[in-house]
Amino acid sequence: MLYVWILLIVVGFALLVKGADLFVDGAAGIAKRCRISPLIIGLTVVAFGTSAPELAVSVTSAIQQATDISIGNVLGSNIVNILLILGLSALIRPLPVRRNSLVLDIPVLLIASALIIGLGIWGGALEWWDGLILLAVFACYMALLIRQARREQASLAARGEEEPQDEGDAPRTKAGQWFHRMKQKLWFLIVLTLVGLGGVVGGGTLLVDGARYVAEYFGVSERIIGLTVVAIGTSLPELVTSVVAAAKGETDIAVGNIIGSNIFNIFLVAGVASLVYPLAFTVGGNLVDALVALGAAVLLLFAALLGRRKLPRMAGAVMLLSFIGYYVYLFLV
Repeated sequence: MLYVWILLIVVGFALLVKGADLFVDGAAGIAKRCRISPLIIGLTVVAFGTSAPELAVSVTSAIQQATDISIGNVLGSNIVNILLILGLSALIRPLPVRRNSLVLDIPVLLIASALIIGLGIWGGALEWWDGLILLAVFACYMALLIRQARREQASLAARGEEEPQDEGDAPRTKAGQWFHRMKQKLWFLIVLTLVGLGGVVGGGTLLVDGARYVAEYFGVSERIIGLTVVAIGTSLPELVTSVVAAAKGETDIAVGNIIGSNIFNIFLVAGVASLVYPLAFTVGGNLVDALVALGAAVLLLFAALLGRRKLPRMAGAVMLLSFIGYYVYLFLV
């Protein structure tokens, strides 16, 4: 029976990743048909899609009252994103850090990391009103991002420059060409969006059910499962993308994407999940994890400042050693 549940976890991961991919394709296509700016699509639909696995898992866990998996997924994903993904990527090749990340995004991440600690300690749980606070701050952050991006777009237009558009690689196979043609049809885009959403929800359900069974079988707490198996699993797309990009030298937006994902995880994922069911926040467990997530963000800021807007290989090594040390602590304490 254990092998069946492990297989279901793997299937759940696959459905999450592919479902999020289809959802982004369909939703972005519909948005373009409705003449919504590519800028807005990138900052909303696509950004939401990258956090869809974490959102599906945390909300499903909250519905099933597996709150340790829910909050463990949020905090664990943020730790994995910085200490493992950025650490490994920086070890392969030093990563540039954009000025905007230092001025806006990393400070917002620090605020978000501190806010979830404060709200969790205040009531011993993230209640529905805490979720509203997180979502309200998230809305303000998104409004600021959109305003800033529009200013940059207007500045480019004033200089007679065009914002580069990523058209992606032209499909070479017959199946790829057919898929490209079908994405021009509105009904197909709607079906794509619904199928993608179904994949995300179904994959999240399989993953949570499987993770809970495996945790019970091995006598491991749901908190540890959420911080390890689930957190790494939902961060696999970012892990593969960042490591491959670093190996190819395409490191321009790696840091910004990871920071944005972490901000989404706290404000959006934890915010929505706490609206569904109160997320217990224990001092002995979740507080330690939240402090590690905050410490990872602080380490990222100092490494970028000391490296003069770059994450050097030394910083990557420190991040990886910190990640290993944290996981040793999880299983030994």
